[in-house]
Amino acid sequence: MAGDGAAQSGSDVLSGTTLKVYRYLYKAGKPVGVHEVQRGVGLQTPSTAHYHLRKLVDSGLVKEVPEGYSVDRVVFESTIRIGGSLIPIQSTFAAFFATTLVLLLTVLRPGQIYATWALAVILDCVSLVVFSFQAVVTYRRTHGLW
Repeated sequence: MAGDGAAQSGSDVLSGTTLKVYRYLYKAGKPVGVHEVQRGVGLQTPSTAHYHLRKLVDSGLVKEVPEGYSVDRVVFESTIRIGGSLIPIQSTFAAFFATTLVLLLTVLRPGQIYATWALAVILDCVSLVVFSFQAVVTYRRTHGLW
C-alpha cells in the first residue's frame, strides 16, 4: 500500500488520473512543469498535478529534472510515438498486409485463379484481421479506453 511508505511498482500506479499524467508526459517528449501538466491534463489545482507526478517519480516511471518532469521508463512498449500521437506497432503490420492485399487483388491478380494465389489472399486477409484487432486492443489499452 502506498500509505505504508513502500513505493508502488510502475504498472501498479498507472490507472486513472495518474495514467493520464503519465500519458501526457510521454506524448510531450520533453520535460514539462507542474502547471503545464495541470493545464494539459485538465486538473483543478497544481497540487493535484504534483501529487500524481510524485506518485510517478516514486514508482520510477518519471524523473524530476531542472526543466520539470520527464518520462524515465517507457511502459508502452508496443507503441511508437509519431509527433504527439501513440500509434500501436501492430498498425504498421496491418498497413503492410492491407497494401499486399491490394496488390494481390489488382496488380498481381492472375488471368486464371490458382490455388496458390487464393491461399495467398486468404492468408493475407487473416493476417490483416489479426494485426488490425491487435492494434485496436493496444490503442484502447494505452489510451485508457479499456
